Amino acid sequence: MAIPITVLDCDLLLYGRGHRTLDRFKLDDVTDEYLMSMYGFPRQFIYYLVELLGSSLSRPTQRSRAISPETQILAALGFYTSGSFQTRMGDAIGISQASMSRCVTNVTEALVERASQFIRFPADEASVQALKDEFYGLAGMPGVIGVVDCIHVAIKAPNAEDLSYVNRKGLHSLNCLMVCDIRGTLMTVETNWPGSLQDCVVLQQSSLSSQFEAGMHKESWLLGDSSFFLRSWLMTPLHIPETPAEYRYNMAHSATHSVIEKTFRTLCSRFRCLDGSKGALQYSPEKCSHIILACCVLHNISLEHGMDVWSSPVTGPMEQPPEEEYEHMESLDLEADRIRQELMLTHFS
Repeated sequence: MAIPITVLDCDLLLYGRGHRTLDRFKLDDVTDEYLMSMYGFPRQFIYYLVELLGSSLSRPTQRSRAISPETQILAALGFYTSGSFQTRMGDAIGISQASMSRCVTNVTEALVERASQFIRFPADEASVQALKDEFYGLAGMPGVIGVVDCIHVAIKAPNAEDLSYVNRKGLHSLNCLMVCDIRGTLMTVETNWPGSLQDCVVLQQSSLSSQFEAGMHKESWLLGDSSFFLRSWLMTPLHIPETPAEYRYNMAHSATHSVIEKTFRTLCSRFRCLDGSKGALQYSPEKCSHIILACCVLHNISLEHGMDVWSSPVTGPMEQPPEEEYEHMESLDLEADRIRQELMLTHFS
């Protein structure tokens, strides 16, 4: 005997067929202040995302009440910028928390699919030279095309390989490698590394390292702090500066490296799902990795649309595990040491 099965629509169950949703009125019905306070972005930016992601968010569905791309994007932005599936957020757009979660998944994957479109190193020589000129104008450090660092984002304890995600503070996290330019635009983002890995190991195993070791951007380098090993393409500070030139080099290095520190603070301030203030991301490591990458894509898109990276109120991100010093290992790379010595002699003596 066949048993009838009833499929429940969460939104229908909670709100009924007559519930008014954002599928049924325009964004023009609400103020810019409301959009900024609820979703963190202005009207024209949201319209741009609808145009950019609409084709991916309008895939065929068997649900009788498919959620519009516009509503899906608002739901995802609400989560990214608040860090929680608040009831008032779902009420504002007329969907349940279960539907909010589906919207976040859909929008996240659509943004990840487009990551290479918005996160990339410049390819032409003129753009690379422009990077060098801008960094040199900041603190007098020549040849720099980007600043690299890692940031930990808290996640829930995964079911498998639990210990691999435990960082040095005993918290579960992903250790995310990023490179930015002087404006805070992200040029490399790798968000999949377990929190137990030290920064130097993440960089050593990264695609970024492989590209530079293969000769990408010769006669240029990145700046990294003392948690990384000195390389011919990665300049780090001296552990114990002794000469005036070494002090001037370290001061210029610190001033230049501060760009990515401010970028991290702004990223976590704009996207509160990353800063740990509402708790860890409650997903698998893979999905958490995608959420972080999606926020990075939105960060770069917002810069393209003139939203200043430093304009948002800045709060601190999740407390980061303490750094370790690796200066005693640098002598193993004699060529890198020679390049740094020549750099100090030529530009800081």
